[in-house]
Amino acid sequence: MTDTTDTTDTRVPVLRPRAATPRAAAVRPSARERGTRLLAALFLAPTVVGIVIFTVVPIIGSVVLSLFHWNVIDPPGWAGAANYRSVFTDSTVLVSFRNTLVFMVFAVAAQLLIALSLALTLNGRMPGWLRSLFRSAFFFPLVLSAASISVVMKYLFNQDFGVINWLIGLFGIAPVPWLTSEHGAMATVIIVYVWQQFGFSFLLFVGGLNNIPKEIHEAAALDGATGLRKHLAITLPLLSPTLLVASVVGIINALQVFEQPYVLTDGGPGDSTRTVVMVIYEKAFEQLRFGEASAVGVLLFVLIMAVTAVQFRLSRRFVHYQ
Repeated sequence: MTDTTDTTDTRVPVLRPRAATPRAAAVRPSARERGTRLLAALFLAPTVVGIVIFTVVPIIGSVVLSLFHWNVIDPPGWAGAANYRSVFTDSTVLVSFRNTLVFMVFAVAAQLLIALSLALTLNGRMPGWLRSLFRSAFFFPLVLSAASISVVMKYLFNQDFGVINWLIGLFGIAPVPWLTSEHGAMATVIIVYVWQQFGFSFLLFVGGLNNIPKEIHEAAALDGATGLRKHLAITLPLLSPTLLVASVVGIINALQVFEQPYVLTDGGPGDSTRTVVMVIYEKAFEQLRFGEASAVGVLLFVLIMAVTAVQFRLSRRFVHYQ
């Protein structure tokens, strides 16, 4: 008889694990990669050090100093929350916050509206050399000193011998108290500020408009969308990321306005144009109350952060990315 017994080995082979290799050795960067990282760190170091020294350290120092009484001459004394209580009961500080918020609303709205209107106008059919000329002219005030511009504007808007009143007098209009009335002074400060600052937003909008594909406008034209309807339905939604950047930067700058009201009106008449940064300057360098000045600065910082956070929160609904 033939033996039919199965001689196949049915034992399951045992898989022995390989010797573990250190993970660090497997992903160890090469000498070239280490050199590239070191070079990148060296290039970033000046910026990081500058931010730490001139931004982070002063912020922390202001928060700490706001808890002390200090007049530079005597040693600092612990104040706790007394500086903040003093700030909240100071009518000048409260008025300055109100003035700053009013200034921010009107100045930023005018700045964005003018910049967007001019950008849309220049984005149309126009010779290249003329477009470049207008871009340079609109941006030029931004490179000038705000203080020097304000000095010149103070003479232009003078009620008695200013050029502005002389020009409107040619049409039989009585001299306007641009800098000596409450509403006129705030309006003048806003005009001077917007005239200098709108060039930045203008360049942002020009760049944003150039990034919108022409095919989208051509398709909209075929569908019958022209003029204002095309801008509302197509241009503004596609330009919304640029609008967000321009509004965030504009609001941050407007909340820190100082040179224009300080030179033009010195906060007057009364306190009608006194801003928060002016109050910080006066409390610190004129009254030597550095603790209260730091407390006002901390409150302004919190306000800026809160407004910026609200803007980014709302951007989730109104900003559209391609």
